[in-house]
Amino acid sequence: MFVVDVLIILSQAGFCVGYLIFIGNTLANLFNGEVSIVSGLSLGISGLSAKSWYIWGCFPFQLAVNSIPTLTHLAPLSIFADIVDLGAMGAVFVEDVSLIMKQSNEIIAFGGLSVFFYGIGVAVYAFEGVGMVFPIESEMKESRHFGKILALSMGLISLMYGAFGALGYFAFGPDTKDIITANLGAGWISAMVQLGLCVNLFISFPLMMNPVYEIVERRFGGGRYCLWLRWLLVLIISLVALFVPNFADFLSLIGSSVCCGLGFVLPALFHLLVFKEELGWKGWTVDVGIVTLGLVLGVSGTWSALVEMFSVKV
Repeated sequence: MFVVDVLIILSQAGFCVGYLIFIGNTLANLFNGEVSIVSGLSLGISGLSAKSWYIWGCFPFQLAVNSIPTLTHLAPLSIFADIVDLGAMGAVFVEDVSLIMKQSNEIIAFGGLSVFFYGIGVAVYAFEGVGMVFPIESEMKESRHFGKILALSMGLISLMYGAFGALGYFAFGPDTKDIITANLGAGWISAMVQLGLCVNLFISFPLMMNPVYEIVERRFGGGRYCLWLRWLLVLIISLVALFVPNFADFLSLIGSSVCCGLGFVLPALFHLLVFKEELGWKGWTVDVGIVTLGLVLGVSGTWSALVEMFSVKV
C-alpha cells in the first residue's frame, strides 16, 4: 500500500509539474519569447526567465483553487476545462489537416529503439487521468454505470490522442516541437488555442492533485482537510517546474519511471498474487508477460528520457 501511495503521489504531482511547464513555456513563447528581468536584490538573483515569472504568476491563483476541498465542488471547473480543451484540440486538428493538404514532409516511420522507448514513456504519460478513476467513481451518484462510462471514455481518448499525435507529425514532420502549439506560428487563432490549452491545464491542476491530497491528508493530517499541506505541495510542485528545462523529456521520464509501474507492473503483480491459486498457465503467462513488459518499457524508457534530459541540445 505504501509503494502504491508513493507512486500515485509521484505520478500525479509529476503531471502537475508538466502542466506548469507547459503553461510557463507557452505563455513565454506567446508573449515574451526570451525575457530576463534583472534584479538588484542582495540575494544574488541575477534574473528570472519569462517562464519563471509566469509560473510564479500562477502560484497565488493555484493556492486558491487548490483550497477547494472536494471533487464535487470542482465539477463546474472541470466541465469548463473540457470544453476549452476540445475547442483548442479541434482548432489544432483543422490546422494540421490544412497543412497536410498543402505540403508534404519527410516522415520517418521508425527512428530507432531509443526513440521508440522514449515515445512509449510519453504515450503512457498521456493517460495521466487514470489516477482519478477511483476518486471520480466514489463521487458518482450512480456508480453502477461507471464501468461502461470508463470504457467508452478511454476508447475515445485513445482515438483522439492517436489522431492528435499522428496528424501533428504528418503536418510538421521533423520540425514538430515538443509543445505542438509552438508550431502554429503567429495569429489570433494560434494565440487563442494556446491560451485555451493553458486555461485547461490551469483548471486541471487541482483535479489531478486530488488523489495526492487524499493520501497526504490521510497519512499526515489524520484524514482531515488540511489547507497548509495543500499549499505546501503546490509550492513544491511550482519549484520543481522552475528547474525542469524540457517539457517532452519530463513527460517521458514520468511516464516511463512511474506510470509504467502503476499501469503495467503493479496491477498484473497484484492480480497474480491474489489469484495465483485459481490461475491456470495462461493466466500466469499473461500476468508475468505484462509485468515483464512493464519492467522493460520502464527501465528502457527511463534511461532514454534521462539521456535526452542531460544531453547537450544542438
